[in-house]
Amino acid sequence: MVRLVMILLGVDYLRTRWKALMVAGWLSVALGVEVFIDMMDGSLYFPLKPFAFLLLLEGLSTLAVAWTGMGGQRKLRYVKGSAFTLAATLILIGTLHANFILAMIFGTLFFADGILQIISARIVRFRRWRLAIAGGVFEMVVAFIFYLPYPVRYAGTIPYCVSLGLLFSGWNMILLAMRVRRMEHNPAVEDSLPTAAVTPAAELASAVSGVTEWDGPPSDDERALTIHVWMPAATAKAEAQPRVIVDRYIAAVDRNGAISTGHAALESPEGIYISLYPGTEIDRSPEEFGRMLRATRENDIPGVFQPDYRTEANAWCESTVKVRIRNYDPERLQRFWDAYRQDATYNLTYRNCSSTVARALEAAVEGASARVWAKSGGWKPLLRVMSTPELWVAAQVRKRAATMAWTPGLTLDYARALSMLADPRPLGWVKMARLALKKMVRSRRRWQAEEAEQASAPDLGETSAQSATRTEA
Repeated sequence: MVRLVMILLGVDYLRTRWKALMVAGWLSVALGVEVFIDMMDGSLYFPLKPFAFLLLLEGLSTLAVAWTGMGGQRKLRYVKGSAFTLAATLILIGTLHANFILAMIFGTLFFADGILQIISARIVRFRRWRLAIAGGVFEMVVAFIFYLPYPVRYAGTIPYCVSLGLLFSGWNMILLAMRVRRMEHNPAVEDSLPTAAVTPAAELASAVSGVTEWDGPPSDDERALTIHVWMPAATAKAEAQPRVIVDRYIAAVDRNGAISTGHAALESPEGIYISLYPGTEIDRSPEEFGRMLRATRENDIPGVFQPDYRTEANAWCESTVKVRIRNYDPERLQRFWDAYRQDATYNLTYRNCSSTVARALEAAVEGASARVWAKSGGWKPLLRVMSTPELWVAAQVRKRAATMAWTPGLTLDYARALSMLADPRPLGWVKMARLALKKMVRSRRRWQAEEAEQASAPDLGETSAQSATRTEA
């Protein structure tokens, strides 16, 4: 999440606030240590009930606005909201069985994530795979601490989680402050940009014309960055076998056994088109595909950059989904592209079409949140980014892609989440309030029309009766 904050706010914004970030980080670490010691000595002073009500409020509010997301965003929101609501309910119940269930749930989540990280790192073998395995082992150790009532009792499950959250959040803020203190450019975009001077965020604020929120995605005739995604199931040569999660996030297998991984590309109004494709066709058989999954040098092959979207679509097919973003920096994107296209190496796992698009997208939206909230100044850009649900969604997607591989499905979810952060929408509750208000106004107008119609009906009847009487006379 630290790298995402650096990307969205930009170094220029964060460098001027590194001292406050450092102080906040150390305070969070100190509070985390205090909660952990409080839990270990057997005297729990942590306010569980107020924390549970806050957790319940967060869970219910997330569930209430989850429908505003799309695809994987919506699913992750529902998962987060359901988990928070269930945890808050068990805390409020407060029995020994409830604490035991909580410990088992948290332990299983940590254990499953650690196992998945270890397996994926062992198979893919990306550059820092040993560090990823160490992280997976640490998660498994944390899981066993949840499973065993030692050294943490089941009653201390929630304070234990809170202390871990405070410790990691504080450490991340400290790292963020240390990184931006003397930084000249943003390494969050993988150091792909040249070290030339970057345009200050204040000079880029005019690109969004003072707008701080948009009611929806850009229209077709609006100038915007476009991320094209070809989903694996939609690009299979024959009918794909239905595998819900695998089809979307990994690959689709057709009835002939051929594997389709999909594709991703990025297009800008300035004429930049980023689409990396293998120069020679990759063997899509399951045996050969499994060997190609390793992100090792022997699996590097020559790649080719497609010239433009129309050429690629005509030679293959139209993209399945498009994500469009208004608030991007064409200069940063151009510098990224000038440096990146010098090497056309293709690797199915660590340097593929999806990873290329993800890195280009990060370069394009660097400093987007600081630009769009530039007039507000102060800490509002940071608070707004941290309070947006899509930051959590984007962080989860980026983490999974970093420990496994970027795929078109992950790129799609990542682009959607970043689009909500770069082009801020009204907060979920605000959007719901607006919809409710519009519905109330429409209902009131309909009721007024019905009342006016009912009120005029007797008058019309009386007029007709009087007219008939005159006729008879």
